[in-house]
Amino acid sequence: MLDLGCGGGRLTFALAAWAGRVIGLDRDPALIRDARRRVAAAGVDNVEFHEADVEREEYGGFAPELITAHLCASDAIVERAGRALAPGGCLGMVAFHVDQWRETGRVSRFAYDEARMEALLRRAGFLPEVIEVEREVKQFASVEEGLAAAVGLEDRWKADGRWHRYLGFLEAGGRTLTRSHLIVKARRS
Repeated sequence: MLDLGCGGGRLTFALAAWAGRVIGLDRDPALIRDARRRVAAAGVDNVEFHEADVEREEYGGFAPELITAHLCASDAIVERAGRALAPGGCLGMVAFHVDQWRETGRVSRFAYDEARMEALLRRAGFLPEVIEVEREVKQFASVEEGLAAAVGLEDRWKADGRWHRYLGFLEAGGRTLTRSHLIVKARRS
């Protein structure tokens, strides 16, 4: 198994119980160091972590039967996965859906709708088996509740301009915050 954008390795560790060998790739050297320390401390011998930019580097040297990516999706990642997997190999992903944080008025460049994801998968040599949306819309009674729900996102949203749009949405009477993910399973044809 190959876990793309593995971060600190939480999913990679979970997959280790079901796989002969799991390799986590992430571009953040600090996260890779932490994940390697956890593997050593746990005495897990079927997990490895490597520093790699999964959007820019091929996944050569690995022969995965399954590639996973959790909230780490892009056209380049899907295309590289298509080149790395043998026919019959599986890609499992959770990607941002275009409705993710829709109240901010800005769609992430990493967000997909169902049609765009299906087209990408087919171009990369995959046969889609599952493409579905998992959506949670929180409702608020007040502006204060809406602000409290986004407290962990404030710095990031201020940096990319979403914060002011979200404030405007709340001030205009909006009382929701949407989390929306695209769940994908596809087989290499």
